[in-house]
Amino acid sequence: MRTGTRVGGEVVRAVNGLTARWAATTTGGTALSAAGVWPLLAFLADGAAGPARAELAGALGVPADRAAAAARELLAGLGSVAGLDAALGLWTHQELALRAQWRAGLPAGTHGVFGDDLVTAQERLDAWAAERTGGLIERMPMTLTREARMVLAAALALRTTWRQPFEELPHRPAAGPWQGRTVRGLHRRSVRPDRVGVAGTPDGFVTALTVPGDNGVDVHLVLGEERMTPGQVLARGVEVVQRALAVTPGGALPHGHVGPGLHVEQQPVTAPEPRALAVRTVGFEVRADHDLTALAGLFGLTTALDRSHGHFPGVAGVPLAVGEARQSALAQFGATGFRAAAVTAVASVYGGGFQPRYETTVVQVDFDRPFGFLAVDRDSRLVLVAGWVTDPAPYPATG
Repeated sequence: MRTGTRVGGEVVRAVNGLTARWAATTTGGTALSAAGVWPLLAFLADGAAGPARAELAGALGVPADRAAAAARELLAGLGSVAGLDAALGLWTHQELALRAQWRAGLPAGTHGVFGDDLVTAQERLDAWAAERTGGLIERMPMTLTREARMVLAAALALRTTWRQPFEELPHRPAAGPWQGRTVRGLHRRSVRPDRVGVAGTPDGFVTALTVPGDNGVDVHLVLGEERMTPGQVLARGVEVVQRALAVTPGGALPHGHVGPGLHVEQQPVTAPEPRALAVRTVGFEVRADHDLTALAGLFGLTTALDRSHGHFPGVAGVPLAVGEARQSALAQFGATGFRAAAVTAVASVYGGGFQPRYETTVVQVDFDRPFGFLAVDRDSRLVLVAGWVTDPAPYPATG
């Protein structure tokens, strides 16, 4: 940690528990960050009432009356991890007045306002996502709509460099789904056999490898038996990381096939050396977009998504419901290090068919096809420049 700030064990267990439950639902290639979702759910729980409050607390694993304090503790802890940048953002429509007490519970400097110019507002939100992740995530995972009254978002960006880099070589797997392909193989050899170990789980055996970074961040690679699902392997991997499962370290393993992808054998060497660890893996980049409402029960959002009435009286004096909740995530593993980022956003809308007390007339004009222009001197009304637009400038590339 950068400043010695640490997240309490209760919060760590709660966030890891959500990670394990979410990971258990996966069926293929993905990247996800429960640490990016958890504080958003916690702040929502702080302002929720009724069944929505109970469901959010159940998903969080902490009581709702402690949720905001736990979220602040988590964000402070994330912000003090070397190599990790964490940020929270809140944007409300100009018509929405927040409860002062709820707003005061969020970190300072997080609140912005947007109006009916959704294009400009979306550009601001996208720029926030890109800036907070160093360009790894280029835009907010959702698009603002006319219904949106509030957007609560979290961004995480992680970078670490391996203490011992890998050697990058072409690799052609002899079996399995990658057979016949030439992939980016990563190899290295060390005298730390205990960096790998095997755990027996109710679902099957899991091999776990720790790849240490140079800033206090490690990446754990986990491999299960072929019959295990991705969700099972990931969920058991979380237990290994939490030390909730007994792991037999590589230095204590017998000769032979001792775990998924793991063998202990005698090899000739040119000079005496202790038991070694030889690692061969592959470089990867995984991107994923998640609709959190598709797993509403997992995230405690089932009731909160019901727009027939409001669920967050502690947030604002008007009825609000959750309209959308999404995450974009990226993970890159290479010869020299690891990079990952996630942006999570929850949008709130009016609940119970609520309509603002006042209405106004809006005249909207869209120049969305070829159009002309005239530059005129005001006093003389002299046309200085005239023209016709057929090819508007492209939106500049980011990242």
